[in-house]
Amino acid sequence: MRKPVSIIIDGKKKEYITYSSTVAKLLKSKDIVLGAKDKIEPSLGSKVTKGEIINIKRAQNINIFADGNEINELTPLDTVDQLLKFEGITLREKDKISPALSTKLTEGMDINITRVDNKLFKETKAIDFATIIKTNSGLPNTSRRIVQKGKAGVKTITTNVIYEDGIEISRSLISEVVSAKPVDNIIVQGTYPLMPVSRGGDILPFAKTVNVRATAYWAVYGVGRTRTASGRLAVRDPSGYSTIAVDRHMFPYGTKLFVEGYGFAIAADTGTAIVGNRIDVFFNTRSEACRYGAKYVKVYVLR
Repeated sequence: MRKPVSIIIDGKKKEYITYSSTVAKLLKSKDIVLGAKDKIEPSLGSKVTKGEIINIKRAQNINIFADGNEINELTPLDTVDQLLKFEGITLREKDKISPALSTKLTEGMDINITRVDNKLFKETKAIDFATIIKTNSGLPNTSRRIVQKGKAGVKTITTNVIYEDGIEISRSLISEVVSAKPVDNIIVQGTYPLMPVSRGGDILPFAKTVNVRATAYWAVYGVGRTRTASGRLAVRDPSGYSTIAVDRHMFPYGTKLFVEGYGFAIAADTGTAIVGNRIDVFFNTRSEACRYGAKYVKVYVLR
């Protein structure tokens, strides 16, 4: 019997006239060869009827990369999702896949699956204690003692680490819980200028000591405008070097000194009354100079 039929191969439709009784005979008569995994509906043994529509889906070569393995599959399935279900490959919530599950399969397609894991790590860390230095002008600058011993604190840090196929790609802080607060290390440091010492409390080297009578003068022309005999600006710098007047024969200009009860100084000025074992220390104000008065002190000549 003469019958019109349609054969659709991968979505492309062709019309035929056939006298074949079965689908298999029809394909043979039209030189259409099925691959081992090609999909056909109706089946090859089905009878061909007038107006029959025969659908053939050619199998395609697909590569799947997952869990460190490569799977090469010849399949007639339509989408990535269908192929993964056929292969028994399960995606977890955070796993990544490319292309998407709904993507239609095409010849030679690569499907990449990245396994994503996250792990929580807890570690205990010490919290450094702070060192606080409290000054006491009633104690000599050679005095330094600990009045409270420092103690490190303790904290627990929780971190979330994300891995892709076993390789760490990121980490983020989840929480930081302090179980023990640190205890400050408190040191009392004397500041009364008794001897030339460094900030760390070490005695600085000196060439000799000289006992002198010390008086005081002030910035009569104003702070920042009073000049010394050597041309220097007269300064009072408790944290550095202050300018003082000396007998140049005993302490040449530029000599670095330490004056007991006053601090570090540099020989930069002189005066008619400053002869021999006498010095005149500088202050910014008259009231400071008056409070200092006159006294016998030890001067250290620094190396």
